[in-house]
Amino acid sequence: MSITADRKQELIKENANSANDTGSPEVQVAILTERITNLTEHFKTHVKDNHSRRGLLRLVSQRRSLLDYVKKTDEARYRALIERLGIRR
Repeated sequence: MSITADRKQELIKENANSANDTGSPEVQVAILTERITNLTEHFKTHVKDNHSRRGLLRLVSQRRSLLDYVKKTDEARYRALIERLGIRR
């Protein structure tokens, strides 16, 4: 369900604004999106796992808050981010 350290480093490298960027909203949203995707796959086989479902809802809410922040500060960055990650809306 969680992502590996190697995959996390790949996501950071793909979405970073600079060489040492690990905390920008783009990187955080990319990592959250990966975790959400993994949990969604988990629920296809474990339908009754309600404890993890609560965690999924928390991740989705956190990602939504970060996306709202990016949209509020820079609309072009927001559009590029959702297009690159394949997030609808």
